[in-house]
Amino acid sequence: MADGKKIKITQTGSPIGRTADQRATLVGLGLNKRHRVSVLVDTPAVRGMINKVRHLVRVDEDAR
Repeated sequence: MADGKKIKITQTGSPIGRTADQRATLVGLGLNKRHRVSVLVDTPAVRGMINKVRHLVRVDEDAR
């Protein structure tokens, strides 16, 4: 996790039928509908959020 490194997160799954904390995590990542994309700085906090909803998102490491 280099300083300022960016990662691109794409939502692939629907939050319908998921727990409230998983829906809130998606909103925290800047996602709320399928196929939305968010580019964030790669930090341990963001990685933890991604890990929580890893079944609903796709991560691209080399975002610019």
